[in-house]
Amino acid sequence: MANTAHLFRRQSSRDLNGSHRDYTKTLDELELKRLKEKLVRAESLGGRTLYGATNQAFISDDVLTSRHHNKPPSLLDIFEDPQPSISAPLQPPVEPLQDDNIIADEAQGDERESWDSKMTFILATIGYAVGLGNVWRFPYLAQKNGGGAFLVPYWIMLFIQGLPIFFLELAIGQRLRKGAIGVWNEVSPYLGGIGISSAIVSFIVALYYNTIIGWCLIYLFHSFENPLPWSECPVHLNPNMTYYYEKECNDSSPTQYYWYRSTLMSSPSVNEPEQFNFPIGIALIVAWTLIYLCMVQGITESGKVVYITAIFPYVVLIIFFFRGITLKGATDGIAHLFTPKWEILLDPVVWLEAGTQVFFSLGLAFGGLIAFSSYNPANNNCFRDALLVSFTNCGTSMFAGVVVFSIIGFKATAAYDACVERNDTKNEKCDLQAELSNSASGTGLAFIIFTEAINQFPGKQLWAVLFFLMLFTLGIDSQFGTLEGVISSLVDMKLFPNLPKEKITLILCVSCGALSITFANGAGSYIFQLMDSFAGSYTLLIIAFFECVGVSYVYGLRRFADDIELMTGSRPHIYWMLCWKYISPIAMLTILIASIYNLLVNGSSYPVWNPELGITEDKEWPHWCIFLACCLIGVSVLWIPVVALGRLFGIVIVEDSDPAWFPTAELRDVNGIVPHDPTEFEQAIFCFQPDGSEGMCCPTFISNPEEVLQEDE
Repeated sequence: MANTAHLFRRQSSRDLNGSHRDYTKTLDELELKRLKEKLVRAESLGGRTLYGATNQAFISDDVLTSRHHNKPPSLLDIFEDPQPSISAPLQPPVEPLQDDNIIADEAQGDERESWDSKMTFILATIGYAVGLGNVWRFPYLAQKNGGGAFLVPYWIMLFIQGLPIFFLELAIGQRLRKGAIGVWNEVSPYLGGIGISSAIVSFIVALYYNTIIGWCLIYLFHSFENPLPWSECPVHLNPNMTYYYEKECNDSSPTQYYWYRSTLMSSPSVNEPEQFNFPIGIALIVAWTLIYLCMVQGITESGKVVYITAIFPYVVLIIFFFRGITLKGATDGIAHLFTPKWEILLDPVVWLEAGTQVFFSLGLAFGGLIAFSSYNPANNNCFRDALLVSFTNCGTSMFAGVVVFSIIGFKATAAYDACVERNDTKNEKCDLQAELSNSASGTGLAFIIFTEAINQFPGKQLWAVLFFLMLFTLGIDSQFGTLEGVISSLVDMKLFPNLPKEKITLILCVSCGALSITFANGAGSYIFQLMDSFAGSYTLLIIAFFECVGVSYVYGLRRFADDIELMTGSRPHIYWMLCWKYISPIAMLTILIASIYNLLVNGSSYPVWNPELGITEDKEWPHWCIFLACCLIGVSVLWIPVVALGRLFGIVIVEDSDPAWFPTAELRDVNGIVPHDPTEFEQAIFCFQPDGSEGMCCPTFISNPEEVLQEDE
């Protein structure tokens, strides 16, 4: 400081106008440097390094000056007299007080957890987005819908639907700094139901999604056995002391028999649950216990778990990639994946399934992304994060597709060679393409096809452990994000104001564990398919549609663009604004209508295991299942109109809360933000008005518009 003062005294002996200009420039540089350091430095609060909202570096000077009277002079105060006298030389600004205890006390008023580093956030978000669907659902849909031709609608849907909504959720969560319920209630009290719907959908999906983790634990436990239990059919002893193999297993295969009969204990239909499945029941309890232990410390501690759960699957996929491409027939499988059947693009179902795959693989509308981003610093570049995570997710899907189809090619080639050998004594028609086309199917892709391929590997126990440990980590980090959307919403709603977050997490996991016992019976896998087909699809489309409407027509697209410019330093491209206001809502509405139409016309069915024939057969859902599906959809999305109607009649369902602190002035100064004048194109397309209003934009129900006017000034 002494050197700086000496510099100012030396400048004051020069020409007055020149010194004034030099001093102004020096002050601006110092002030800018101070603000940048304030926005990026990592301080210690309570002995713990924080990265986001409660970081001391993000406590505004306004907090200090409102309760303490040591306010430093601003640039406006210093230069209020444009002609300073020589007898009163200019003095450098006084540094603001940085009392750690004072700032820490102020931070405790609205404390919110923070990521301990940017890398933790990125890995947690990638782990949330990259899940089990990348490993089996994408390869299955690609094989089913024209191979390489499927990639065309897949990437188109990514750019008009996936990326824009992913960017929107990260940005709105980071700006308003709350969970899904708090965010949408702050956008408008009439839209608070969007957050409740997201929380309920997240709860339902987490409930049945954990069943897959339980299945993975069962297979992982048995992967240490020698021989592997799915490597050969069970052997029975006849009364005459001779042995015979299980007929049902011989009619199908050891892997299919172990999956449907030993693991799932599949019943003849969803109406016949039959016996209780103790292994799955125990696995579900263990899975929920592990999830609770990982989440109980909150993101600042359990976030470190993602370094393992997000990275390990890529290590295993790379190992399987190099192993897979060296197998006989791997090139045939990969060629089958990428060989396009262009005529299939004329089928609207292909576009429908491409859109839903992009939508659900990115984890949109669950509230998890909003909760994750709310723990970020105010100046985090959410646009860069959206691009990084989205392209990582889609790249993982394609890479997993190559790995899967290299193994499918190996399996199909082995079956084809066996057919050729048998053809010496039997008149069989051997077709490699038919073997490739019939190799992929839903969950069976992981628990049947992969296990069948692993049976052919040397050191099969090692490969089995690696594969199912990979599936477990893929599932558990996606579960973190899904449950975080529920927990953050419960905290923001203050439904349990006297309970700490750790106890809320315990209550949630215990209740989910008790309800998940529903899947531990012979019909459990059918209930799983019912919830996955209805509760995890239509509801998310409806929620995401209202999210776009809420941001573009209620919060205000221009206001949202201004917020992003404050946080990232650059205004969002006109393309993203077009997607938020027009393209994405239209695409989601089209997919939703097409899905409902296809359901009404073609109906819906589920695969049932036929033990007599050793195959799966499709059966129509009974009426009670359709009613249950409608209830699951209704209990989720009806909160959107219920909350709005309640507000209209004076019934408050979601309590209002004070806006979270946001360093608007600091970000504006650091990034050099100036008011944006709408272009002629923006005025024509988005109805932006020169006076700052926005056409086709509902009122945002701001309680104190004078504060907003003062902030803008």
